Amino acid sequence: MIDVDSFIADGFVRVEGAFSRELAAECREILWRDTGCDPADRSTWTRPVVRLGDHAQEPFRAAAGTPRLHAAFDAIVGEGAWLPRGGLGTFPVRFPSDEEPGDDGWHIDASFPGDDPADFMSYRVNADSKGRALLMLFLFSDVSGDDAPTRIRTGSHLDVPPILEPAGEEGLPFMELAAGAVPASEHRPVALATGEAGDVYLCHPFLVHAAQPHHGREPRFMAQPPLLPSGPLPASSPVRIAIDRGLGR
Repeated sequence: MIDVDSFIADGFVRVEGAFSRELAAECREILWRDTGCDPADRSTWTRPVVRLGDHAQEPFRAAAGTPRLHAAFDAIVGEGAWLPRGGLGTFPVRFPSDEEPGDDGWHIDASFPGDDPADFMSYRVNADSKGRALLMLFLFSDVSGDDAPTRIRTGSHLDVPPILEPAGEEGLPFMELAAGAVPASEHRPVALATGEAGDVYLCHPFLVHAAQPHHGREPRFMAQPPLLPSGPLPASSPVRIAIDRGLGR
């Protein structure tokens, strides 16, 4: 059972065992190959983060399409309100390193293109969360507190709707949004997206989050795809309910 009330209040829930450890290992084998690094030779681990593109091979599609995960989407986004995923987006593979990763600032992920779809820096977010139903964190390796778990400001999704509402349908560029949402959520407690391979964090699209350096021993394999809506979020969707709560409705 998914704790919908916790999602509305905190902005995220962890679905334990959303897919099997065996499936996670199969996906990791593909990801290791694509990093160009040797799992048995640490001298090849030369960068703090290796960013891989979308993976749509069968193991990844299977990980994104389990009945347990689809039931969680129904509970949090709404039945019929989301689109199945054919792949799992980008993979920031984080390696143990004393070097700063350079991508660990607090932010909110963008949801839809601006005037130039080729310019990611112009992507936007609006108060209806156009183009995104969820941010998801798929753990393909065990992640402890030392293994660069994503940092989450608990409840920060409630600080964002008042910033977005005045911008209307057009919304705000995600960098401009971050300039308001990051200081507005500084008071929020920080949670870490730790867990076991096969766990998935389902996060509200407005959740303020950040990467961090890796101080553990083994690389962290994670995907961070969006879940796309099939249309406007229904009023009964917990994602929509949380937005309305942030607006004091």
